[in-house]
Amino acid sequence: MTLWKNLLFVNLALVWAQPAAAHVSEQGFVLLLPTGAYISAGVAVVAATVVSLFLIPDHAVKRLFSVRPLRSLEFERVTTATSLTSLAALCFIVYLGLFGSRDPLSNLMPLMFWTIGWVALVSLAAFVGNLWIWINPWMGLYRLVAPDRPVLTLPESLGVWPGTLTLLCFAAFLLADPAPDDPARLATLVAGYWCVTFAGLILFGRTWCQQAELGHVLFAAFAKLAPLRLQSDAGIGGPGWQVVTDRRTLGLGGFALMMLGVGSFDGLNETFWWLGVIGVNPLEFPGRSSVIGVTLTGLLCSVTGLFATFALVVWLGLRIARAQVAFQTTFGALALCVLPIALVYHMAHYLTAFMVGIQYTLAALTDPFATGADYLGLEPFRVTTGFFNRIDTVRLIWTTQAGLVVVGHVWSILLAHRVATDLVGHPRQAAIATLPLSVFMIGYTFLGLWLLAAPKGA
Repeated sequence: MTLWKNLLFVNLALVWAQPAAAHVSEQGFVLLLPTGAYISAGVAVVAATVVSLFLIPDHAVKRLFSVRPLRSLEFERVTTATSLTSLAALCFIVYLGLFGSRDPLSNLMPLMFWTIGWVALVSLAAFVGNLWIWINPWMGLYRLVAPDRPVLTLPESLGVWPGTLTLLCFAAFLLADPAPDDPARLATLVAGYWCVTFAGLILFGRTWCQQAELGHVLFAAFAKLAPLRLQSDAGIGGPGWQVVTDRRTLGLGGFALMMLGVGSFDGLNETFWWLGVIGVNPLEFPGRSSVIGVTLTGLLCSVTGLFATFALVVWLGLRIARAQVAFQTTFGALALCVLPIALVYHMAHYLTAFMVGIQYTLAALTDPFATGADYLGLEPFRVTTGFFNRIDTVRLIWTTQAGLVVVGHVWSILLAHRVATDLVGHPRQAAIATLPLSVFMIGYTFLGLWLLAAPKGA
């Protein structure tokens, strides 16, 4: 009976929303898994976490995000050297992008940018701290050639909103550009961005990186989730303690929401549901160039809707709890607490792409000029995707992704409760003030797990 039910579900999925269905190979096995049970269990875990906030003692939650101070360390000389090394590496991969192989699976430009940079290093920042201070390709050269006397001043009142808008532009390129992994196209964009950023440093000084440069803002945001911080105000504690102790960066909560909105739409725009909304048959997908307008519209609507919904639940929480806290302060502080959700969405969404992309990256590293060389001595080396063709490995992959989503939401709920306790001054009042937000996060858990299980076509 169970087999017939699964087959019926597959058949219904294949004709859902009228267009014929197409999906990547592993998604066919996902459709055979009891994803409904997994989704229900995940939502139940998050809901139980919300209920527990009214029962567990306050000191237990505080202990989760406690911190032990450490001696601050200064790394400027070392980071200057690593930044210059990073700049040399960037020049090399940009050269390969412009003059190397046209195949994005054998050219280091897209592989290093997307697989290593966007997927791996961004995720690692939440565990090992702000890697960008070591690998950004500007500060080393800037310290050597510029006197750090900015010509203009970037208003502090802008906070990191310039970086947030840069993230939106980056997402538009990632999701709507016809060929975001074309080596030459990507190399040109990266080289242009480097020049614009270095010009911003010359004009505005280091505040340009702190407020407007996407890499700095992105890594600094996710680094707030890391247990260890070795820069100023160094310390070690429960993951997320930096969100609790340091919420001074203006607009960083808005950046966290933007990251979540971008990640959510990144998953949504591949689903049959979205393709049905925009009237596209997945088996006859006309190409990204034909859906640029609707993709950009969907991205803007997703981000705007998320900001509006989040503002509403924060406002409702303050009204229900009758908390005497400014809305703007509460919004910024609680928005920063969605960082764990944004992180796990990022990791879960790109897990399968990383599993394949890292193999192509190794192959390209051993033969960067696509001449048949083997500088790393990896031969015989073959890229494999066989783990997508077995239901046991697909089950492991999917449950790992689902587990990440659930853990991220639980983490975010506990973090929001801890922050709200500081804002309103009483644990029970904090639980009431974050109740609408918790309901929102329960719903978002369902959305995240549904996105993992939904048939995909584009």
